[in-house]
Amino acid sequence: MAETEKKAAALGGEDFILPFSALGLDTFQTDSKEQTQAAAKKIINAGYALIVVAENIAADAELVFGEYHNKALPSITIVPFTTESTGMAVAGLGEAIRLATGINILK
Repeated sequence: MAETEKKAAALGGEDFILPFSALGLDTFQTDSKEQTQAAAKKIINAGYALIVVAENIAADAELVFGEYHNKALPSITIVPFTTESTGMAVAGLGEAIRLATGINILK
């Protein structure tokens, strides 16, 4: 598969993944820690280039995705959702900007 043809995936609850499905992303619905980790492994093994993760399940997915945060691919993006924010999405974005620019915007 050519680099420009790599796929994107969304991981989260039904309400979170629905808009991503409409945009053409492959979606993985999870309702438990076990489902989240199983879906995360499936996504990694399938070679997705972009993975969008709902913030409310990001901690469970981190057990699988953790080793990929300092790699170019897959790009793992944590997105806040309707639940109360844990700050994980903002911290992840801040780290991505720090890695790209050398500037820590969160200080």
